[in-house]
Amino acid sequence: MSKQTHSFQAEVAQLLHLVTHSLYSNPEIFVRELVSNASDACDKLRFEALNDSSLYGDQPNLEVRIAFDDKAKTLTITDTGIGMSAQEAIEHLGTIAKSGTKAFMDKLSGDQKTDSQLIGQFGVGFYSGFIVADKISVESRRAGLPASEGVRWTSTGTGDFEVEQITREQRGTSVILHLREDAREFLNGWKLKQLITKYSDHISLPILMEKEEWKDGENDQPGAMVKTGEWEAVNKASALWTRPKKDITDEQYVEFYKAISHDYEAPLTWSHNRVEGNTEYTQLLYIPAKAPFDLYQRDKHAGIKLYVKRVFIMDDAEALMPQYLRFVKGVIDSADLPLNVSRELLQESRDVKLIRDGSVKRVLSMLEDLARHDKHEAAADAEVTDVVSDEDKAKEGKYSQFYAEFGAVLKEGLGEDHANKDRIAKLLRFASTTHDGLSTSLADYKARMKEGQEAIYYITADTLAAAKNSPQLEVFKKKGIEVLLMTDRVDEWALNYVQDFDGTPLQSVAKGAVDLGKLQNEEEKKAAEEAAEAFKPLLAKLKEALKDKAEDVRATSRLVDSPACLVVQDGGMSLQMARLFKQAGQAMPESKPVLEVNPEHPLIKKLDGSVHFHDLAQIVFDQAVLADGGMPEDPAAYVKRVNALLV
Repeated sequence: MSKQTHSFQAEVAQLLHLVTHSLYSNPEIFVRELVSNASDACDKLRFEALNDSSLYGDQPNLEVRIAFDDKAKTLTITDTGIGMSAQEAIEHLGTIAKSGTKAFMDKLSGDQKTDSQLIGQFGVGFYSGFIVADKISVESRRAGLPASEGVRWTSTGTGDFEVEQITREQRGTSVILHLREDAREFLNGWKLKQLITKYSDHISLPILMEKEEWKDGENDQPGAMVKTGEWEAVNKASALWTRPKKDITDEQYVEFYKAISHDYEAPLTWSHNRVEGNTEYTQLLYIPAKAPFDLYQRDKHAGIKLYVKRVFIMDDAEALMPQYLRFVKGVIDSADLPLNVSRELLQESRDVKLIRDGSVKRVLSMLEDLARHDKHEAAADAEVTDVVSDEDKAKEGKYSQFYAEFGAVLKEGLGEDHANKDRIAKLLRFASTTHDGLSTSLADYKARMKEGQEAIYYITADTLAAAKNSPQLEVFKKKGIEVLLMTDRVDEWALNYVQDFDGTPLQSVAKGAVDLGKLQNEEEKKAAEEAAEAFKPLLAKLKEALKDKAEDVRATSRLVDSPACLVVQDGGMSLQMARLFKQAGQAMPESKPVLEVNPEHPLIKKLDGSVHFHDLAQIVFDQAVLADGGMPEDPAAYVKRVNALLV
């Protein structure tokens, strides 16, 4: 193949301009990204060679070599991995194989340090080389192809790249960075070793560099470091999760997390365990501090890295972690699964189910531990023990941080994981009418329930303000009864799977007729019954006027200051959930809400005998719709009626 010139995909061209001109605040990340790519290439060869050992050829060793030439100003990272054919070089280096480049650029914040750390997260790590290089050459040969079918890819990071066929004796890939003058610091053996220890010490392949020794200068010439021609490993070359915990520092755990997750923040917590029994495996699981940009894309592949006997099998092994824990990062290394395991086999394997169940329990235990050390709970423990360890102090407030990022996703587990539903319910946090912020657990609420209260009351709404100001809360506020305020879209769906907590039923204040049981004295009940009886003729007229909009109209004691509100029958779909389905374009069965009216409100009293009865009835209903967060079916008609009455 003669030399050919190709144009970059449009988004890549934008990305290269951005990388070359903007992301200088942390240039050293290119070492992490390129070494990680080299390691991945070796992992891919090892996996493919399970079915075809001839791919190794006469190169049985998998390794990464880093060399630099101070005179030529080049830094070369070479691996003996799977390599690339000419077509693969064009596809993988000229375009973004993974979709997400546009999302990457949309995510940029203008904070250079933060922006530069996003590179790996979006699968564009190779392009980080242009942070320090004004030209990159890639020479490669795919395993299984003859030496004559090597390929050289070259680009200066502008609009085009060149591809030509070369003869390459060795399998694998060499990435040759032609460094800019302001990046000469990376032509230094000590500096490179320091960066490899920082970012890539966990990699299980040897990362080799040529040994250097000091040579004294002669004839008044200064001394210098001289290469000896011998190569030595500069990383531990053993998978971090296989080492004893006592030999691993917190800093090493954190750097390993950053390498596998492409996150620039340290994780909230982690758990490293070897599990023995019916099935043997090692797990190293992390809880991130921040939600990724695509957390709510449920069709996105998410999961943890699967190794079998230290051989990398796959990223994003979804069968090992349920969807509601898709934020968990980490590694599971199994001693029992077959080396040629596929995604299909994973779904069916009994051992996988045992690993999944064990991993879920471990994650929930990590969250329970964080929750126990949250600020208010840690303070309560301190009163008992009068001693708070440094480890306990470090965990204070972390659960609140976790819940603000991932609480809505955790709630999905109520419907997805019946076996752990009760444990998940204990981890949930809500705002309430007496407590701001996501600080109230169901156990906290139950401990504060009034004497005679028989249910845990809650309300769902689109926003916290809408929930707090809902007319359905008026009688609860009057009597000082706490109500949980739920504003996540998943709440209504999730609570279908939780009828009670620790034996106490959960009751929506927007479903069914209000029944405060023992919290309502006999006088109040009698007064409500008498008002409803006296109000029957007016209710009949309202039902007739609103027969196309309301399933029923009834008097209520739940309202104090408002004239009316909307509720649904027990077991029915809430109005908020119906709106969400409608916004999502889902077909909904025809259903009408119940209009509850306050017999003591002046507007309701004025209805009886009014010459504007029909218009007032329509206004009362539409105002109840507005108060519930919805929109009248005919906003223009509503405005016209209100204006006519005002005039």
